[in-house]
Amino acid sequence: MQSYRKVKVENLLPCWYGGYTLRLNDLIRMDFSIMALLIFLIGCCLGSFLNVCIYRLPREGLSIFSPSRSFCPRCQAPIRYYDNIPLLSFLFLHGKCRSCRARISWRYPLVEGLTGGMSVALFLKFGLSFNFLSLWVLVAVLLAITFIDLDHQLIPDVISIPGIVLGFLLAVLGPSMPVKDSLIGIIAGGGSLYLVAFVYETLAKREGMGGGDVKLLAMIGAWLGWKAIPFTLFASSLLGTAIGIGLMIAKREGRHYAIPFGPFLALSATAYIFFGPQLIGWYLGWGAR
Repeated sequence: MQSYRKVKVENLLPCWYGGYTLRLNDLIRMDFSIMALLIFLIGCCLGSFLNVCIYRLPREGLSIFSPSRSFCPRCQAPIRYYDNIPLLSFLFLHGKCRSCRARISWRYPLVEGLTGGMSVALFLKFGLSFNFLSLWVLVAVLLAITFIDLDHQLIPDVISIPGIVLGFLLAVLGPSMPVKDSLIGIIAGGGSLYLVAFVYETLAKREGMGGGDVKLLAMIGAWLGWKAIPFTLFASSLLGTAIGIGLMIAKREGRHYAIPFGPFLALSATAYIFFGPQLIGWYLGWGAR
């Protein structure tokens, strides 16, 4: 005997459905799909804003508010509103500026698509909740930091320091994490990486890690708590070492070849958000064999 409540479709949907019955669960799933699509679209718009941040924040004389309209980096022509639709405008323009026909970097639709996809992934994991909204902001910030650091080997203080404060305030105001976990996360995140950087600089007589990485891990600790720090630090070090060695071999560079560490911290923190307990459990179980 089916326990689903059935509803006449003709009372809910246009008549061309022919009066078939529909389970209430199907209606809920339909609403859920519409919500996921809406969140994807909002996420893509957020990604478009992140592209503005990624381009402007590291550059002197620019801010996210001035100039008020996006412009072509090559010819400086303002971008019309109908040429600034996330994902679609890139396709319609065949990846070229309408004014000067210069190629538009693939990074722009990539950031928009990634932000939209990550938004939906967070929604699927957390639903419409305080966690979803707060982590949505964090993941967006981590995406912006990743691409800025890749381009400039720089993590702007204008992102990381307010990020630390906001993460701690959300712990104070929100229900998801004890305040002490956030506070310890700030201290443990920033302190541990500062200690690593200090020891390396003392032994190697050169800077091995910038202050931006220290503040980034402190920000991650503020949002995710101190329990995220060991995983994030270990995973980012493992990824950074593996990819760094690969790049040194490919580019035939020496051991002093520098790569930005921020993207590895951001990727590891994102992995912790989605799979932290599972990955830690798998690693501990594998190590106990």
